[in-house]
Amino acid sequence: MSLVNESRLVVLIMLLLIIIAVVILISSIYKRYVPIKNIPCKNMELIDSSSQILDIRAYNQRRNNIKSDSVINIPYSYLERYNKEIPMVNLHVIASDKLELNLGVRYLLGKGIKVKSYEIMDCLCNERRLEHGIR
Repeated sequence: MSLVNESRLVVLIMLLLIIIAVVILISSIYKRYVPIKNIPCKNMELIDSSSQILDIRAYNQRRNNIKSDSVINIPYSYLERYNKEIPMVNLHVIASDKLELNLGVRYLLGKGIKVKSYEIMDCLCNERRLEHGIR
């Protein structure tokens, strides 16, 4: 092989590695930051009785403001380990922020679990904003 052919091969390999890195980066950004469509934000008091509540907040972020025996507490970091304990019914997911919500809901949907609604405890949903007169 000539030196020109070897340099072209090196450039093609470098270009291929850069393309692979960009695809992995875009995939990671998409999973974390692009919101999930067609899943409404609802207040926990407004969900129907057929939905099961799944709290995916970390144990140290959880507060005792939810007084219900029907709440399943599995932090996002433990979802893969305890996904067999999650019932295959409509879920209302409680998360601490949008990043945790996007990752958790994408994981649950990937496992075939139906997520009907969600709530982010550190911010107000649209319905709760309207109740409080916030636009």
